[in-house]
Amino acid sequence: MYQFDSRIRYSEVDNECNLTLSALMNYFQDCSVAHSEALNLGVEYLAKNNLAWVLSSWQICCEEMPHLYEEVTVSTWAYDMKAFYGYRNFTMDRKDGKRLAYANSVWVLVDTITGRPVKVPDEIIQQYGRFPQLEMECSARKIKVPSDMLLGTELIVPKFFIDSNQHMNNEKYVAIAQELLPEDFKIKEIRVEYKKEAKLGDVIRTSMKETDEGVVVLLADLNNKPYAVVQFMN
Repeated sequence: MYQFDSRIRYSEVDNECNLTLSALMNYFQDCSVAHSEALNLGVEYLAKNNLAWVLSSWQICCEEMPHLYEEVTVSTWAYDMKAFYGYRNFTMDRKDGKRLAYANSVWVLVDTITGRPVKVPDEIIQQYGRFPQLEMECSARKIKVPSDMLLGTELIVPKFFIDSNQHMNNEKYVAIAQELLPEDFKIKEIRVEYKKEAKLGDVIRTSMKETDEGVVVLLADLNNKPYAVVQFMN
């Protein structure tokens, strides 16, 4: 298990001085990268071995967003690895122990030369170990896309969306999708299913649909092939 303490910064909050969803996702993502670096399995190790962890799905539950300058503890651990999949939990807790947010995530280990999934090496499995899975109601990875989506906007992937894997960072898909939400929508849970990587200069076409469970947003290319499906629940 890996964790770090932090204090919510002004650059991470919204107009009500609460942590934004994008900032929460970045906290979780940064925690997982720091965990890997601490085990010498980080960016340099992966590049040397022509490997990359590609996020397949998120399920993030938000109990309460911390306020500006609140102190928090962010934690992560791997609870299983099998075939080419890695399974990881995250939590964000306030200093008094109150759980503010938690998440389940599924990752795929990919050979960066062939672009194909590869079996997780025993060295990686042993280094991360296995910790108990967080007690939470886990949703399926697949998100049903309504047939009558309402067309939104199009945008071209800019340079600052691209991360060290040379594709659009995981958090950016959600930031784009969040722009389509109704003004008064309060996010309690978010699910993301990543389909394919968006790269620099790609055109992303958005569409959305309000359902009984919340809002579903589809991010697709000009041929309507999905990059990601995002579901917001309130």
